[in-house]
Amino acid sequence: MKCVIIDDEPLAVDLIKEFVSKVESLELINTFNNAIDAIAMINTSNVDLIFLDIEMPHFSGIDFLNAIDKKPLIIFTTAYSDYAVEGFNLGAVDYLVKPIPFHRFLKSVLRAQQLFQSQNTIPAVTPKLVAPEIEPDFMFVRSEYENVKINFSDILFIEGLKDYVKIYTTDNKFTLTLISLIKLENMLSSKGFARIHRSYIINIKYVKSIQKNKVIIADKRIPISESYKNAFFEKINL
Repeated sequence: MKCVIIDDEPLAVDLIKEFVSKVESLELINTFNNAIDAIAMINTSNVDLIFLDIEMPHFSGIDFLNAIDKKPLIIFTTAYSDYAVEGFNLGAVDYLVKPIPFHRFLKSVLRAQQLFQSQNTIPAVTPKLVAPEIEPDFMFVRSEYENVKINFSDILFIEGLKDYVKIYTTDNKFTLTLISLIKLENMLSSKGFARIHRSYIINIKYVKSIQKNKVIIADKRIPISESYKNAFFEKINL
C-alpha cells in the first residue's frame, strides 16, 4: 500500500517512518507537516493509506478529511483520546493514541491491509466497496479533569440531572459528566439501550424484571413514563 504521513510533530513523523520501513507491504511516498499542503497531492495521486494527525494548527485532520475528494484508508494518530468516537464515525480504519507502540501500529496496518485487499479483489463489473464504518463499543466522557473510557457493555443505566448525567456501571460506580441525555440516546439506541423516562436511559440486557411502570436493574427501581412506555415495550416485544 502506498502511504502518506501527515503530522505537525517531527518526532512523530520520524517514528511512523521508522515503523513503516519495517513493514514490507507499505511504501512511504511522502510526508507533510501540515494538512493543507497535502490536499492537492492526495486528490491527484494514488494514495492507499494515510497516517493522519488530528490536532494540527489552523487545519485539523478532520478538516482535511472533509476537504479531500479521494478518500484513502485513514489511520488517525493523535495525542488526544477526545476524538476517538468521532474518528470511528468518520470511517477510520483505526485510532492510535501517542506514544504509539509498534505492536499497536502493526495491528492497525494489518486491519488496513485486509480492507485494502477486499476492495481490490472485487470483479470490475461490481461497484467498488468503501471501507466499512467501524462502530466503537465504547465512548470517552469528560469527568472532572480527565477523559474516562466507558464500555457500552458496562453501563447499567444513565440518569439525567439537568445539564449533567450520571452513568452507572457494573462496578457499582457512577461517572458524572456534562452531556445531554438526547445525545446519549442517539448514540446508544442501536446498541441495546432504551429511553424509558425523560430522566433515564437503560441497558436492556441488565433488566431483571418489569413491575407495572418500573424496571428493576441492580436492585434499582427505575420509572417508565407513559410517553416512552409504548416504544419501550415494542422494543422488547411486549
